[in-house]
Amino acid sequence: MIEFSVTGWSAWAPGLPLAQDWLAWAQGEATAPVGEGAPPLADVPPVMRRRIDRLGRMAISATDDCDISPAREQIPLVFVSRHGDVAGSVELLRALGQAEPLSPTAFSLSVHNAVAALYSIVRKRHGNYLALAAGTASVENACVEAAALLADGAPEVLLVCYDGPLPEVYADFADEPAHPYAWCWRLAAPDQPGERLSLCWEADAPAAAPDPVLQHGLAVHRFLLKGDAALDVAVEDQRWRWRRHG
Repeated sequence: MIEFSVTGWSAWAPGLPLAQDWLAWAQGEATAPVGEGAPPLADVPPVMRRRIDRLGRMAISATDDCDISPAREQIPLVFVSRHGDVAGSVELLRALGQAEPLSPTAFSLSVHNAVAALYSIVRKRHGNYLALAAGTASVENACVEAAALLADGAPEVLLVCYDGPLPEVYADFADEPAHPYAWCWRLAAPDQPGERLSLCWEADAPAAAPDPVLQHGLAVHRFLLKGDAALDVAVEDQRWRWRRHG
């Protein structure tokens, strides 16, 4: 079992640009964010902003609002996305299959750590960051990584979770809903003020059916905001137990 405190959070999705929007969403009926649009990132130079796709803009915007510590360079960042920019990868594969020239820029932005790298460049962050993908349980595995960084001496860790819709070509393989969103949690040791959570894996834990409306990463963020005492989830062949401790 791991424990940590969520000392701050931020998020962005279509129709949910502000913290109060997210809090109202969490207390209402579960609905998935839909729509177009993306954060403007008006302070990013245009030459760089043009390189950042919608998913990246959402992730960067969510991270910005949590990345407020004066000791920023000492705070690792863990970026996690189940699929990343899979749409960009599909377009590259299509071009490759038709013997079209590949764009070096498009390729560099399709790799899984592209959003993390763009954030480090845009915000001049020279410290530790990493990018993860671990199937449906990506959020849980990212929390394990963050807890390890805290145990290794990091004062805080920023956990950034983001995902978007899958391209139509993957529709037959989708095993959960997919909608555009990004959120960031500021994590600290469990004895720090905040929402203290624990997370464990148990083979015989009672588990709820997968959420029919929200993809797993978004359902976990809703659990934080809603204030529920527990969240039991079946994720692939695993069962995870989230608990709130005040």
